Amino acid sequence: MQHRIVVLGAGYAGAIAAGRLARRLRPEDVAVTLVNPDPDFVERVRLHQLAVGRSLRPRPFAEMFAGTGVELKLARVTGIDADRRTVAVTGVNGAEELAYDTLVYALGSGWDDQGVPGTAEHAEQLASRAGALRLRERLAALDAGRPVVVVGGGLTGVEAAAEIAEARPDLDVALVARGGLGDWLSPKGRTHLRKVFGGLGITVHEHTAVTAVEAGHVVTADGTSVPAAVTVWTTGFAVHPLARATTLEVTDDTGQIVVDRTMRSVSHPDVYAVGDAAMAMGPGDKPLRMSCASGGFTAWQAADAIAARLTGGKLPNVAIRYFNQCISLGRREGLIQYVTADDRAVRAALTGRAAAVYKELVCKGAAWGVANPMLGMPTRRRRVVPEPARTGATATARA
Repeated sequence: MQHRIVVLGAGYAGAIAAGRLARRLRPEDVAVTLVNPDPDFVERVRLHQLAVGRSLRPRPFAEMFAGTGVELKLARVTGIDADRRTVAVTGVNGAEELAYDTLVYALGSGWDDQGVPGTAEHAEQLASRAGALRLRERLAALDAGRPVVVVGGGLTGVEAAAEIAEARPDLDVALVARGGLGDWLSPKGRTHLRKVFGGLGITVHEHTAVTAVEAGHVVTADGTSVPAAVTVWTTGFAVHPLARATTLEVTDDTGQIVVDRTMRSVSHPDVYAVGDAAMAMGPGDKPLRMSCASGGFTAWQAADAIAARLTGGKLPNVAIRYFNQCISLGRREGLIQYVTADDRAVRAALTGRAAAVYKELVCKGAAWGVANPMLGMPTRRRRVVPEPARTGATATARA
């Protein structure tokens, strides 16, 4: 009987995990099912480009997983029973239940309005393809001179503000940041960011918190009203709420699934979590940040750990670390901030056109890595080692 592996979510982490598992294990021994509501892979790191009217290359999963044995089930996950090892989904055939032997939870994250009044009603977001397309329509309808406010001074906010300002120099673009502009960057990085923003004519409101979003403006903590024909909310991400509704152990604050170094749930050994959904620790026992980079690392770790446990192989012991933060500042400018293993900026940074080319190569590489999760290296599919029928006690003991 085949070992049933179900992967929930086909973002960077979920798609890489599914493809890597299918290439590591014999199809006679395992059935890998990838559950996702859409038939195409979404390059989330490019959604700011989509929002300003640029076309993105279609990436159908049918082509990306051709010949791998991964079965794509177009459905939305509605529930998980981690004790019975079943997943409830709703798709074109209506509601059904999928049983699994191993579950990979990769439902990722969406935008976080942080409870600020009016945000859900009046702001646009860039955490999904649907959100980027709505923002695209709003921006296309704006006349010259109209104000656009990007709320959030992190990577997403900085990239969105620069992309909009470059694509629509006729608009009045502003960025509102709780801290200083690029305050996580090195001095060289901050200087370059300010130079690019100045050249693009972006107004920056630093050390400013938005306390309400209304039609036509945002309100700051000191009562100032900042005009906004369109508000783009980029203050952070919130994980999918489904895990919190299960018996899986999750963090109190973020709702992320608590995992060990192999991305295995600490409460349910048949469940692995990857990407934004996982509370995974990196160098210095610091939680990995929600990012494409973290998603790839955790997907590799989980897939290799699952394969090792099923085949009796050696568990992976690869250190998860960061190397740089890649920031696009429109199509002609970029910033590559080199960082320590635990994601702290160092003095070195690459800027200008070279950085823009570097970032483009990283984006292309990330999409290529989804379709080629073994990084182009040949691998031998291993046979699953039979094991005695598991009980709760036995499963826990094998952790």
